[in-house]
Amino acid sequence: MKRLHLIFLFFVLLLSAASCRQANTQIAPVPQQADPHQWTRDLPLPSPLADRSEQLLRRKAYVVSYNKDTRQPNWVAWRLTAAHADGPVQRPATAWHDDKEVPQPRAYYQDYRGTDWDRGHLCPAGDNKWDSVAMYESFLMTNACPQNKSLNSGVWNQIEMDCRQWARRYGEIVIVCGPIFFNREHDTIGQHRIPVPEAFFKVIADLNPEHPKGIGYICRNNEGVRKRDTYTNSISEVERITGITFFPELPESIRSIVKDSIGQF
Repeated sequence: MKRLHLIFLFFVLLLSAASCRQANTQIAPVPQQADPHQWTRDLPLPSPLADRSEQLLRRKAYVVSYNKDTRQPNWVAWRLTAAHADGPVQRPATAWHDDKEVPQPRAYYQDYRGTDWDRGHLCPAGDNKWDSVAMYESFLMTNACPQNKSLNSGVWNQIEMDCRQWARRYGEIVIVCGPIFFNREHDTIGQHRIPVPEAFFKVIADLNPEHPKGIGYICRNNEGVRKRDTYTNSISEVERITGITFFPELPESIRSIVKDSIGQF
């Protein structure tokens, strides 16, 4: 009888230990996953577009308003800080890849082969050297448009370098850019008939209330070699031309400073 009592007690202890282990497992803290889109969560985006197709794509470093009809962005928006104006990540030699988050037909790397058009970055690789994922995502085809080679390597590149300089100077700027399609029949490239934009826009804003400012650019998609200053506009003028409302939640105290005047960066 005593032996049966000891065996019973042994099994009770085993069950108790197992129960404790299970309880400990259940209450162990679960590691929190880092938010991959944390950097863009509070990014001031343009107003939703009612007059064209729009699918929002959120990346690590930028947000895209994608248009399935043009197979290109309506706009791409991102924040550029002094810390992100440079970095150790190198631009890969071959990196362009199609974006499987958007429906077919969509743009592919091969659509540009044998054409006179560059795969023109909207959010440039040079703004994404701070992170390898950000750099990889900057080469998604939903971040590109057919762009004149002289424009891409000339004035457009100069504006990109200016933006990095301004980010270093002021700490942070917000940038939105995209293609402009005139109301006419467009040239197309590739098997998937990617329309060629007639122009591009870019708006840059310093939204710090202590020194707010804004500037816009409209660049024809051709071999123009004029100085970038000849392409400058107010952000309000870019809104009129594109039909896109930028920074809709701007406080009234700085709205006209940012949108209606051409800021001295």
